[in-house]
Amino acid sequence: MGDRAATLARGHARARARGPGLPGGARGFGDPARGRDLLAGRHLRAGQQVEGRGRTIWSLGPEADPETATQHRFGWLDDLAALGGAASRDLAWVWLMDWIGRYGDGRGPGWSPEAVAERLTRWLSNSAWVCQSPSPQADEAAFLRSLSMQSRWLARHWHRAGDEAGRIAALAALLQVETALFGAPRHAARRAAALGQAAASAIGPGGDVASRDPEALLELFCALAAAAVILGQATAPAQRDAMARAARTLRALRHADGGLARFHGGGRGTEGRLERALAEAGGAAGPSPFDLRMGFARLASARTTVLLDAAPPPRGPDAARAHASTLAFEMTCGRRPLIVSCGSGTHHGPDWRRAGRATLSHSTLCLDGHSSARLGRGAGGSEPLVDGPREVLAHRADSDGLQRIEASHDAWRAAFGLTHDRRLGLDRGGLTLVGEDLLTTLGPADERAFDAASHAGRDPGVAFTIRFHLHPDVEPALDTQGAVALLRLRSGEVWRLAHDGGARLSLAPSVYLEKSRPRPVPTQQVVLSGRAMAYATLVRWSLVRSGDAALAPRDLWRGEGDPA
Repeated sequence: MGDRAATLARGHARARARGPGLPGGARGFGDPARGRDLLAGRHLRAGQQVEGRGRTIWSLGPEADPETATQHRFGWLDDLAALGGAASRDLAWVWLMDWIGRYGDGRGPGWSPEAVAERLTRWLSNSAWVCQSPSPQADEAAFLRSLSMQSRWLARHWHRAGDEAGRIAALAALLQVETALFGAPRHAARRAAALGQAAASAIGPGGDVASRDPEALLELFCALAAAAVILGQATAPAQRDAMARAARTLRALRHADGGLARFHGGGRGTEGRLERALAEAGGAAGPSPFDLRMGFARLASARTTVLLDAAPPPRGPDAARAHASTLAFEMTCGRRPLIVSCGSGTHHGPDWRRAGRATLSHSTLCLDGHSSARLGRGAGGSEPLVDGPREVLAHRADSDGLQRIEASHDAWRAAFGLTHDRRLGLDRGGLTLVGEDLLTTLGPADERAFDAASHAGRDPGVAFTIRFHLHPDVEPALDTQGAVALLRLRSGEVWRLAHDGGARLSLAPSVYLEKSRPRPVPTQQVVLSGRAMAYATLVRWSLVRSGDAALAPRDLWRGEGDPA
């Protein structure tokens, strides 16, 4: 390791001496599968595979392309570091030096405060690996000069970030890189005050963020936790309070397997990141399972967790990423997700992004193929979610040994006269989830709207589907009568999905979208379909675990080939 690179190593050592580490750092959170693709010259752009053919990553598309802009945040460096090896390090140096030559003077794409903050964090987090052993492509002096220059740029421009979350990320990155380069952050008191103000604004009284994206809250929390480690006693009380609120919410939005609920553009979160950040931040164990957190209701018993979206979609600027997922739920058993949402298709191209936002892509009821909100037209080509539910009601009603949640929304009331009411109940052993989906009118005006909609088509009534999207690890099969779906997990557990006969049960193709997977993963869904013929239509269903519930060793870990 050269003398200049050793400066970074000493900076890491000094930072470790000040606290238990730098939570939120990117090192250790890359994907070796994506790293292998990059090393083989395979690049995923807008959902399509592009062959590199020896070109650097900056030569694969126009500079104005959103996919190219993402590369300036250097997420690919995490993936190459996760793969490891001399070949990965050589490729990382080729692309690093090419970036410095093309864009290192502060011009071109990738020079927003948000992009610089993310790039600096990844450069710093992976610097020990990059400089670990000699590479014919390496220029450690140029790397260190660029790191220093970018930190000075960020010190001048961090306040220009688009929102409070961007300012928090920029300040946290600035604190980390200055500590690594100089042994301590510059203007620490001033930056601590700015972080406290931004944190108090970005994280609401209930530990929520306006986007209602659990993974966005995790990113914010990790940045604040990293900054708190460096600031130590200088951390502003407002920042500590915001972190405590966020930690309680994150614990409530965490499934039994450690992954986050996947709603409103967010994913599961990188494996282990949430646990590490929560452990390093410390604080209380979390909220009662009866709390509604960030608009999500949680049922948890034994090894089973259920998370229900029980609030309207985000509005305002965050509507551009929101999903029409009201009353959708996810369910996880031990280390194994069972019922999921299809997820965000943002990383797989515009068509998958739109598809992932539709109600049909979530585990809830959909009326006549209409989402509970639709995509509108916004500034700059954005597609905000509009015409969603005006009123969403939710409350707990535990009884008969069950944790119960009841929620309803009125998204289809104007067009069809129908309100959707969903009731879920989880037993004390986590072995049974019972559900009821009710479509009902609430008065004479609704009845007239329903009558008109019911007679508008070729067939009487209004068609509905209730969808249960399955994680790719789940193997579904129908019983001999086709009335029950048997859902087998890799742990060996089998769950029976049955209903009361008020609908027709079938299996259909589905897809699992997650940014940790380079491509959409095919999977299946269970569909209950029927027609609402009266002013009140009720479908009862249940998920019951059958057979031996004992833990199996293969339920305690997930192999590299398992979709996250």
